[in-house]
Amino acid sequence: MTSAGALRIQLCGPFVVERDGIRVDRDLPGKKGQLLFAYLTLNRRRPLRRDELIESIWAEPPPAADSALNALVSKLRRVLGPDSIEGRSVLQLRLTDAWVDVEAAVDAVHRAESAVATGEWTRAWGPSLVALFTAQQELLPGHDLPWIEQERARLAEIHLRALESYGGCCVSIGGTEIAAGVRAGRELVRLAPLRESGHQLLMRALASQGNVAEALRVYTSLCGTLRDELGVPPCAATRAIHDQLLTA
Repeated sequence: MTSAGALRIQLCGPFVVERDGIRVDRDLPGKKGQLLFAYLTLNRRRPLRRDELIESIWAEPPPAADSALNALVSKLRRVLGPDSIEGRSVLQLRLTDAWVDVEAAVDAVHRAESAVATGEWTRAWGPSLVALFTAQQELLPGHDLPWIEQERARLAEIHLRALESYGGCCVSIGGTEIAAGVRAGRELVRLAPLRESGHQLLMRALASQGNVAEALRVYTSLCGTLRDELGVPPCAATRAIHDQLLTA
């Protein structure tokens, strides 16, 4: 298959590659082909040395790794098109019309945070969900290599940032969305117990529901965690929310 067409690439959750709505991921050369394609996709803005690509595929490269890489690249070119991978000593993936879920999540969380910073809550709501739905899924499930763990850690941070934006939107929009803000706050506290922004969100969300006592309990729990883990008190922003709760 050599014809060009719009590609939709999903690396988080089920591995899916579609061209013009037709799946082509089944034509890729097995799990090693998936790894090579994923690495080329995530690093498609720069040329990649052959030794770097070999390390991205094999934890312990075989003796004929260079020949094996050549075979994988040839098979990818047959699926994606002859001009899709440029170079020989260094290689670079060229996709003229492609949507990549990881890239979409990074872009979405930036747009959400920009809208949150200016108080445009309804504009931030959609992008925060786009980032959240992608980043909460596992990248390349079934594969375990150092570069994949690094990418998963990057997505985990995007997941937290998306939760913060989404939860903040829900609390600020109010009404029936507040319950979703509480859920986002609880998830943030569970995933990152030392991240005070999650506790701040949960306190605000609970207070918006009228559960001021429970919000105060969140603060007390945070104080204990920070004291036991780091020997420090909550930051000024967290203390300010606590003072507002007491005043209310």
